[in-house]
Amino acid sequence: MEKNTVLAIVLSSLVIFGFYFIQDRLSPQPEQPPAPAYIDTPPAPVIPAAPIPAPLDELTFVMPELTDDIPYERVVIETDVATIVLSNAGGNIVSFQLKHHLDAGEPVEMILSGDNDPEAFAIAFGSMDNVIAGRVQSDRRNYQVRRESNYIVEFSQIYQSPSAVPFTITKRYVFNPNEYMFELTVILDSGHSMNSFNYNGAGYTLMFSPQIGPRFDKLDQRYEYRRYLTYRGKLSTERVNERAPTIISSQPSWAAIAGKYFTLAALPLTNQFELAFAAHQESGLPAGSRLYIMRPAVNSSRIEDRYLFYLGPKNEQNLSIYEREYNNAFGQREVGLVALSDTRGFLAPLERGLKWLLTVFHRLIPNYGVAILLVTLVVRLIMFPLTKKGSEATIRMQALAPKIKEIQERNKGNSQKMNAEMAEFYKREGYNPLSGCLPMLLQLPIFFAMYNLFNSHFELRGAMFIPGWIPDLSRPESILDFPEGFSLPFLGWTALRLLPFIYVASQMLYGKVVQTPTQQGGAQMKIMLYAMPIMFFFILYDVPSGLLIYWITSNVLTLVQQVILNKYMIRKKALAPVVQESKPVIAPPGGGSKKKKKNR
Repeated sequence: MEKNTVLAIVLSSLVIFGFYFIQDRLSPQPEQPPAPAYIDTPPAPVIPAAPIPAPLDELTFVMPELTDDIPYERVVIETDVATIVLSNAGGNIVSFQLKHHLDAGEPVEMILSGDNDPEAFAIAFGSMDNVIAGRVQSDRRNYQVRRESNYIVEFSQIYQSPSAVPFTITKRYVFNPNEYMFELTVILDSGHSMNSFNYNGAGYTLMFSPQIGPRFDKLDQRYEYRRYLTYRGKLSTERVNERAPTIISSQPSWAAIAGKYFTLAALPLTNQFELAFAAHQESGLPAGSRLYIMRPAVNSSRIEDRYLFYLGPKNEQNLSIYEREYNNAFGQREVGLVALSDTRGFLAPLERGLKWLLTVFHRLIPNYGVAILLVTLVVRLIMFPLTKKGSEATIRMQALAPKIKEIQERNKGNSQKMNAEMAEFYKREGYNPLSGCLPMLLQLPIFFAMYNLFNSHFELRGAMFIPGWIPDLSRPESILDFPEGFSLPFLGWTALRLLPFIYVASQMLYGKVVQTPTQQGGAQMKIMLYAMPIMFFFILYDVPSGLLIYWITSNVLTLVQQVILNKYMIRKKALAPVVQESKPVIAPPGGGSKKKKKNR
């Protein structure tokens, strides 16, 4: 049993270290992209057009302002969910603050900028590759501003093409008071003076840069990350190389830059477009995450393209309203944005079940810390039959231990014969040597599902359990924060935390209770009792506090269960000989003395 216990421990450790690598490999892979999906209406029939004239030289394209006396101006839009600040310098959004979500006590800023000004939803007249490479700059001239209502604003400017033909560019924003989604319409109109818009193969390129919020110190893939996603009826992760952009020409339904809790999603409602993600470095920011949408060159005197953008929390409550057209102001249905909040990986069903249970308890008692305690209690009750079976297997192993030792002594130096005899012995006794380890192994999937849940469940962000100690169940707690910029050498700790020490104490106490008298003092049991909790102490030091609360509570409840089971098993073991002695010994017919002696 001791060797099997050590084997289970080693396997558990390997599973813990390799889990996320395996999960990434086993996550649903993108299907082959179908025909381009259009979110609201299908594209108009394709009508053969005259050849598009040769492209204009975008690198020398200078657009002198015909109205150069427009003063700089900012426009503030107040909705129920966000405060949006727009600048007439290019007609861009320079700030998008979420009113109901805080970051260090302030509203979450969804448009981050470093040393340069943000270029959120800026226009550049050039192809996507030249814009990404910085060879073509975005339009920063001051636009005319027309405020249609509290939630609608329009920016416009008149330019000259290189052939001295004037055209108008218009950017029209439509916000909704109760939604994080807004509409942007881009119009290029030459009034029939031009027959095409073609700047090195592009009508224009629309960009979002340099980074979505909230602010972060680094992208460590645990507390904060940026993932690049596309949706074609199924969510796909796009691998982005920092040195080269990822260009997508298959026209997905939407594309998104997703963080741990917040996301930017772009839904182009135009018939033709190309997308690109880029992760360029940005001065003054830890990292940059950019999205580009290129409108191909068009043989027309007018372009009018409509886009929808979602800039807000990555939670099911806000994303699911775009599955039914009567739930949102833009008439969208079956968009699939809710996939951003969905759990992925082979443990997704278990994680969804735990999330549902956590939500149910939170509705009864509006404290997620208490809800975690109740979820742990339910899990332990469900696991109780397995725990009981494991305890019975341990007692059974104690009874078989003398015979096992005898087989081992008899076959010293002949491991093949010893293993064969052991297998035959286990089969004859009807005993599975791994049955005692099964409950411990089955707890690992629940642990991993809990870990994912505490790292992704939006409602746990900022959820307080104990004021002054555990203010956020999605992050590690601390009782002492080290000075800014200081961390312990080798360990990298930036704070002194209490929950990891409580976890070690509970794990060691639990180990003391579950070990049997024959196991006490064994080298393997000492490894299990002392080495494993200490190893996990370092592994779990910086995990979300909610996860440690779950594990500590699970240890305490299992300990109580084990104390009760130990008493039950001791009574059961004590009664077993009495039952055997109470059976009358009946001599066989004929009264043979040798047979009677054998029966005794």
